[in-house]
Amino acid sequence: MKIAVITGASRGLGRSAALHCAKRGTGVILTYNTHPDSAQEVVRMIEADGGKAIAMKLDVADIASFAAFRDDVTAALATTWGRTEFDHLVNNAGYGVYNPIESVTEAEFDGLFNVHMKGPFFLTQALLPLFARGGHIVNVTSATSRVATVGVAPYAAFKGGLEVLTRYMAKEFGHRGLRANAVSPGAIRTDLGGGLNDEFEALLAGQTALGRVGEPDDIGRMIASLLSDDNAWVNAQTIEVAGGYVI
Repeated sequence: MKIAVITGASRGLGRSAALHCAKRGTGVILTYNTHPDSAQEVVRMIEADGGKAIAMKLDVADIASFAAFRDDVTAALATTWGRTEFDHLVNNAGYGVYNPIESVTEAEFDGLFNVHMKGPFFLTQALLPLFARGGHIVNVTSATSRVATVGVAPYAAFKGGLEVLTRYMAKEFGHRGLRANAVSPGAIRTDLGGGLNDEFEALLAGQTALGRVGEPDDIGRMIASLLSDDNAWVNAQTIEVAGGYVI
């Protein structure tokens, strides 16, 4: 059985990714920060469908906690799966702030940087010794790194940086047999950044070739598919999953 660590999987895209990975027979270590009940509900859903999953608390902005998290993952691998390694890491945890450049505060900037760029960098570094050969890193980025959207400049800039980091991960970890790719969602109906109101959703749908905004399962299915052996030769890519957004 392959095992995936998926950050921010108590809800939204991470939740969907965890469920779809489990449906393909992958064991899941899912993390949460502020929604333990939601995380345990995901675990129950996976177990009810015959899979294996555990939920672990992790604040991806707290770099100092990563060594202890690695120790917890090591223990969980041994007790739940009888293994010393895991196969896949999905750096998904994140949040949004809507604020134009002229009014972004340093605290907002630093918070977004810590979660969307610094956190994935150092979490991957911390977990690297536990990766099995032939594993895969998926970094969840955003179509806002390609299409400028007023009010999300820091978020988009760090997601763009994460796409660059993805290519460097693929380059530097290739000798370990590890792949690294980025999945770049377009507009998705989640509660990120406060969610979508009807007017904004209609605007985004009108800018998308398929005429709607995405659902979490559109991204969850893609991540699960990308982690599978069906895509074993896909490496160092950013794959936009957006239904044809602003083309």
